[in-house]
Amino acid sequence: MPAIEVGRVCIKTAGREAGQKCVIVEIIDEKFVEVVGGSIKNRRCNIKHLEPTTQSLELKSDDAEEIAKQLEAEA
Repeated sequence: MPAIEVGRVCIKTAGREAGQKCVIVEIIDEKFVEVVGGSIKNRRCNIKHLEPTTQSLELKSDDAEEIAKQLEAEA
């Protein structure tokens, strides 16, 4: 099971959104991913600032708002 993959639910460990859940929507390179969450804007994040969980989502759309709603419904 790869820890960093599209659809993986993570918890941010640094920054102003520390402790918030987010979902990886795109892998940019070996150090950065793009995340979105309920209270987290669609933004780039360093992989070192994420704690992957065992939970994963099947992303149904590319819309950031829809993905955030899907994350809230799963939680």
